[in-house]
Amino acid sequence: MTSRRILTSGSIRAWFGVRPAAGSGPAAGSGPAAAFGSGPAAAFGSGPAAGGFGRQKGYYVRGSMLGPDGDFITSPEIRQTRTFCRPAEPAPPRPSMLRHLTSKILSTGPVSVAEYMREVLTNPVAGYYVRGSMLGPDGDFITSPEISQMFGELVGVWVVSEWLASGRPERLQLVELGPGTGSLSADILRVLGELRSVLGDASVSLHLVEVSPALSRLQAQRLTGPLSRGPDAEDTAQTLKGPSSQGPDAEDALVYRQGETAGGLTVSWYRHIDDVPTGFSIFVAHEFFDALPIHKFQRTPRGWREVMVDVDPQTPDQLRFVLAPAPTLASSTLIQEGEGRSHVEVCAEGGVIVQQLARRIIEDGGAALICDYGHDGSKTDTFRGFRGHRLHDALSCPGSADLTADVDFSYLRRMAGGGVACLGPISQRTFLKNMGVDTRLQVLLRSCSDPPTRKQLIGGYDMLTHPDKMGERFHFLGLLHPSRLAPPRKSEGLSLEKKHPAPPPVAGFTELSFS
Repeated sequence: MTSRRILTSGSIRAWFGVRPAAGSGPAAGSGPAAAFGSGPAAAFGSGPAAGGFGRQKGYYVRGSMLGPDGDFITSPEIRQTRTFCRPAEPAPPRPSMLRHLTSKILSTGPVSVAEYMREVLTNPVAGYYVRGSMLGPDGDFITSPEISQMFGELVGVWVVSEWLASGRPERLQLVELGPGTGSLSADILRVLGELRSVLGDASVSLHLVEVSPALSRLQAQRLTGPLSRGPDAEDTAQTLKGPSSQGPDAEDALVYRQGETAGGLTVSWYRHIDDVPTGFSIFVAHEFFDALPIHKFQRTPRGWREVMVDVDPQTPDQLRFVLAPAPTLASSTLIQEGEGRSHVEVCAEGGVIVQQLARRIIEDGGAALICDYGHDGSKTDTFRGFRGHRLHDALSCPGSADLTADVDFSYLRRMAGGGVACLGPISQRTFLKNMGVDTRLQVLLRSCSDPPTRKQLIGGYDMLTHPDKMGERFHFLGLLHPSRLAPPRKSEGLSLEKKHPAPPPVAGFTELSFS
């Protein structure tokens, strides 16, 4: 890959020389210090969501699936890693969800895997995400933002870089899909606070798309503290701020929770992407697409058949996979012509969301950064469960574990269409190294003398970048406005007009050099 230098504000280049953020070691130092132009950037201040600025799923509504005692851990929580090992011990039965599913199946017949996932994860009564404690060391999984502050910081620098490359719009809407515990947004906001001099008078706001009430409360605690107002607040009669949330009916309120960070930045919660106000937006989706419902298909001598979930006739309190006896609407429409694999998983809902993102970027400007574990159209059967950081039978004790499937990035690119520029997917290791994670680690280590904190920083770096851990399992995909990569216009004939420079390279997807 050709080495390119990204030139940006001196304030961003100042970003690197800062101590570890609160919660990851000694208190953060003063001032920004170095990044693009001279390399990517660093970390910042203290406190939730920073002084300056402050899973979308039924299983996910519960909110107890994250962390060591939950079903999985994400990169932000690892500040620890998702463990791929032997299946977990059977979870205590959750008769309400199993009874609901068996009753439904016995009444109407087998359900698709997509419908099964939707019920198990987002059912408002017994869904996994209703619990709200699935993230972090005490949950079922940990994500990259929990593993190390460096992950969120470098994503924050990417956001600022793309805002600069887009001509410094007056408004910057940061939109995160499925924000988990809020760790990633908190780290990004800390970066934006440290780079306030770069952002100037730009109006910055945070918009979170989250369907889980439990997780939204957890996010509000981290980002806004007691300043958040939502449907669970004591004074629920008070109307939330903003024209979109005014009106006597709760269903008319697109913003179902709102608050401010300690630095005065507005944070708003929505249930759907289309509820987020129009305008220049940078979307971040970290471990969001992997939990969206998938359809599974198997090639047979009679053609493609959809994999369904049915009740085991020999053991009525257990579920099993079966093949639909005839083509379904999904198997007739979602399989690509010329598909060479014998087993295919298609996330139609993910395709719709990518199309929504592409439309927003084309119409309003902005960019999207998608990070998830996945493949480029090569894998087959990846559907699985996670409970207590271990693999779990996806059909066993529904509602007690997270359900997930690897993201097919080739499908997302295809669904995004030709109206946006797509970059990647590239490995998380490549993206973070291109963003300057090695330099950032050295800066943090130089400013930290506490042995346990130094060990934690090095361990987090290893977890995020090692090829056998998260480094090659997770990938980044970027969606950009087509003008972002447009070649410079050529002057025709004799002209004294100023030449139009080429657009700056895209951070993270371009190998950087430091000066």
